[in-house]
Amino acid sequence: MLAKVLSSSVLGIEAYPVEVEVDSTRGLPAFSTVGLPDNAVKESKERVRSAVKNSGYPFPTGKITVNLAPADIKKEGTTFDLPVAVGILLAEGIIKNEGLSEFMILGELSLDGAIKPVRGALPVAVLAGRLKKKIILPVQNSREAAVVEGTEVYGVSSLAELVEFMNGRRVLQPASVDLAGCFRQDRCPHFDLSDVMGQEHVKRAIEVAAAGGHNVLMIGPPGSGKTMLARRLPGILPDMTLDEAIETTKIHSVAGMLSEEGVLVTERPFRAPHHTISDAGLIGGGQVPRPGEVSLAHNGVLFLDEVPEFRKNVLEVLRQPIEDGRVTISRAAVSLTYPSNFMLVCAMNPCPCGYLGDEQKECLCTPPMVQRYRAKLSGPLLDRIDIHCEVPRVRFSELSGARCGEGSVEVKRRVDRARGIQKERFRGTGIFSNARMTSRQTRRYCEIDGESTALLEAAIERLGLSARAYTRILKVARTIADLDQSDRILSHHIAEAIQYRALDRAVV
Repeated sequence: MLAKVLSSSVLGIEAYPVEVEVDSTRGLPAFSTVGLPDNAVKESKERVRSAVKNSGYPFPTGKITVNLAPADIKKEGTTFDLPVAVGILLAEGIIKNEGLSEFMILGELSLDGAIKPVRGALPVAVLAGRLKKKIILPVQNSREAAVVEGTEVYGVSSLAELVEFMNGRRVLQPASVDLAGCFRQDRCPHFDLSDVMGQEHVKRAIEVAAAGGHNVLMIGPPGSGKTMLARRLPGILPDMTLDEAIETTKIHSVAGMLSEEGVLVTERPFRAPHHTISDAGLIGGGQVPRPGEVSLAHNGVLFLDEVPEFRKNVLEVLRQPIEDGRVTISRAAVSLTYPSNFMLVCAMNPCPCGYLGDEQKECLCTPPMVQRYRAKLSGPLLDRIDIHCEVPRVRFSELSGARCGEGSVEVKRRVDRARGIQKERFRGTGIFSNARMTSRQTRRYCEIDGESTALLEAAIERLGLSARAYTRILKVARTIADLDQSDRILSHHIAEAIQYRALDRAVV
């Protein structure tokens, strides 16, 4: 007998429907799976066989053929265990066919019939909502999938429970999630800017970066507070919208990085990979492409500490994701695109020993050593970093003083106000921050007067800035003007933006 069960698989961060066809006929015992299955899918026959038997149901002794349609797309993972088992039980008449076509089913089976969680439940739930289908999946994934409004989500913990539900002998309530509770507005940041003593000019640079979505490079000796400042950046960024949270959660769901209690990723991601990471780990890849750190940091912050210690080929692959806000991973069998709209924050020492220009400790590095160290960051990559900021040693008077600077809450209010101005400016364009302005938008919104033009021209001639650096200065100046609630970019806005090009000013 032939049975059909609707399931789904994930390609990138988007799901597509897969029809699981099960044909159970008389003949010599055999179990074959077709439709471009990977090894995990092929091995499902052993899990399905044991799960069906250990759940108390007879397993057919004849020939079983499973087809995963469309057959021209590679199927991977353990998602199809449960729909294959349901198809076999449906073919044997153990499960009634009434209403089964309304459901999309996915889940991994344990040998005892228990159902284990799977990756990518949220993209599948989005697809189910688009197709007007209900969804049955592991109970651990039910809250994640219930985020999609208008889709009935049923979580099951075992194959036997699913059979009883489909046969009408058990009632299951659809899972529900309080979205308003996920976006509580009374949360306090884990890391507050007031914890950082001194470094007021660096805090200002961080505020400007947050207000315009600009990339930042901090240069300073060890222990000056570069990492502390970077970790406090997500706390002053605007709150995530529901669309941003769903898109970010999709990526973490596909990567299998959602916590058990987590429903939505509602806080800005902060990713800080070690400098030994490979280019595939940073960008994404593998035999079956998975999202890398640049995608896991989508809508958040990617922090590269001790950035010159990263391999040069790893750093260079950042160019395209920084510019485009997405990364494409191409393989012989498939080409996948992941979103990667993140703020890049880098930290580095001024030289190999870390004490070039320090007032307290003598630098032991020769000029060629310093040059080679800084050359690890190529010119094209530096051009893509809007703000270069020097972070000097903190004085004792600042460390021991009782006065604390502004907290993250006060700074965030100004950032939110500036982002609100930008939201109105770019309404309907798909752009939400000054850092993402196109060339045409830069010319339109970054007009400057004669005094500012002369100042910028002198800076470009003296520092030898590229056309991209010129555009970045204009964008940063536009953000500074937004923080001042000024419609026009004034000369002091341009002057401050030029000051944020520390490496362009440095002479080694």
